[in-house]
Amino acid sequence: MIFDPGLVQVYTGDGKGKTTAALGLAVRVCGHGGKVAFIQFMKGWDFYGEIAGLSFLPGVRHERTGTPAYVYRGKESEKDRAEAARGLSLAKECLASGFYDLVVLDEVNVAADYGLVDPGEAAEAIRERPPHVEVVLTGRSAPEVFLGLADLVTEMREVRHPFRKGLASRRGSDF
Repeated sequence: MIFDPGLVQVYTGDGKGKTTAALGLAVRVCGHGGKVAFIQFMKGWDFYGEIAGLSFLPGVRHERTGTPAYVYRGKESEKDRAEAARGLSLAKECLASGFYDLVVLDEVNVAADYGLVDPGEAAEAIRERPPHVEVVLTGRSAPEVFLGLADLVTEMREVRHPFRKGLASRRGSDF
């Protein structure tokens, strides 16, 4: 057991670095011999660097949910809904088990904002977890119920971004 007590952290905002911060915490927990469940919502693409990166860390369970297609607000498909439900089911299982020291729900804030995940249902699972389990919720537009649960809220704010200069996303840095 790494944490006593386990806290709830929210990484939100329009700036870059929310998933990266969660990955950093996962590395730190693994460095202390902890167990991590890293569940990604709305990330069905195969080319994210963290897919391979997490596989190198001992004690990590990495689950991706979502389709390879970009999800546009208001145009969510039944497959998007099914994948989000699968993600929430995995999250509930990992949170309740007490096996993991850290459970990361990557992009769950966006999934909730798009109506793919019921934030109340997710919040209930977080409240009912064993007391040593740390939780990180990432993504833009964190719902109020998540912010209310949080012991730590970090808002990433974009000050400058290379995209504004016309630079595309870069492998290794942005995905």
